[in-house]
Amino acid sequence: MARRGNLFILSAPSGAGKSSLIGALLKDRPANMQVSVSHTTRAMRPGEENGVHYHFVSPETFKSMIDEGAFFEWAEVFGNYYGTSRPAIEDTLDRGIDVFLDIDWQGARQVKAQIPDAIGVFILPPSRAELERRLRSRGQDSDDVIADRMAEAQSEISHYGEFDYLLVNEDFDTALAELAAIVKAERTRLARQVEAHGGMLDDLLAD
Repeated sequence: MARRGNLFILSAPSGAGKSSLIGALLKDRPANMQVSVSHTTRAMRPGEENGVHYHFVSPETFKSMIDEGAFFEWAEVFGNYYGTSRPAIEDTLDRGIDVFLDIDWQGARQVKAQIPDAIGVFILPPSRAELERRLRSRGQDSDDVIADRMAEAQSEISHYGEFDYLLVNEDFDTALAELAAIVKAERTRLARQVEAHGGMLDDLLAD
């Protein structure tokens, strides 16, 4: 019997690097790993592609999907809505594929309430100064927006204790190696291995 996929929840304040870490981890697109593509009502940024980075929809469409129960989790952040498709996640996990959710702490709390064994990973910047530098280096946001993001970052970080793992993204390669190690460790947990190799264990223990 094939194992059910692991559900990894990655959260961080904006600018901490979680999307870059997920992208690097899945760079070669292994068949047993997949990032969830969320729905959002925010405007598309330069370089983004609909259906790849997000499913970009209107506020009216998003609210209709909420009413239909189509979201595994959803939240409003900075005046925009973000949500994850429930059927898509469940189907992917059932096929033995690990799914990575790039969502905030509110979404993580909703997912954990429904799937307690989902694995939460919170990513921190090394300092407030470095976080602000990263936000400004994007060249996409005004000073007012950056100030709002810095204020929101403190609120986001206050929820780190709700997660299973805590990574500090000071050196990107180190943080990436630590994230890969978490994935490998979770795949070899006792319950996961028994689920995947129950027949082999029965055979090894047979009289």
